[in-house]
Amino acid sequence: MNRQLFPVAILAGGLAKRLRPLTESIPKALLEINKEPFIFHQLRLLHSYGIRHVVICAGYLGEKIKEVITDGKTFDLNVEYSFDGNTLLGTAGAIKHALPLLGDSFFVLYGDSYLECEYAVIQDTFTRSEKEGLMTVYRNQGQWDRSNVEFSDGRIVAYDKINQSRLMHYIDYGLGIFHKEVFRHIPDSTPYDLTTVYQKLLSQNQLAAFECKKRFYEIGSISGINELESYLLEKRKDAK
Repeated sequence: MNRQLFPVAILAGGLAKRLRPLTESIPKALLEINKEPFIFHQLRLLHSYGIRHVVICAGYLGEKIKEVITDGKTFDLNVEYSFDGNTLLGTAGAIKHALPLLGDSFFVLYGDSYLECEYAVIQDTFTRSEKEGLMTVYRNQGQWDRSNVEFSDGRIVAYDKINQSRLMHYIDYGLGIFHKEVFRHIPDSTPYDLTTVYQKLLSQNQLAAFECKKRFYEIGSISGINELESYLLEKRKDAK
């Protein structure tokens, strides 16, 4: 790839309560998927799409991720770390804390998501939009999780994870892009949620959108883990 893609902030600081007891002693990122930690699959996928710089926003048991991944050279990546500290900062608070490592614009990826999408094309869409943020969406139709986005004519009309409407056929895909200034208003060392950031950008007409066509995989649930394991096994067979 001739041009450099934005860094990717991976949100890997949550408590993963839905997966207990599997996550009582290891963070979700290190759960084994086909005999390898999930984050191995995630980092290899990012590299395959041209990403070279990753910042892992770590919280609960995050030091174990650093022990395994170290500087990322094994994956031909530059991997850095931003630790929440004694208080978990939430998805947006963790990004605010990591801003010194991220540059002017960056991707944000949920730490339990495996997303096969064209990162370079998404970045181009964000740049052309001249908006402060971008959300990727997928036509979910309530199939893989509860749909939470109303999307029409290439733009997001509504986004709400709690109060869904019958017009919400799409879902937040798990990947966004932001300018650093979006997070400047968040108080330091304060828990803050990325959903609130997205909704504020939407209300200000500063949220671009990109529709992804390939379904997402995630390890936030046992069923999600099983689906991803099956998919990766089939993908390996097809590659032979």
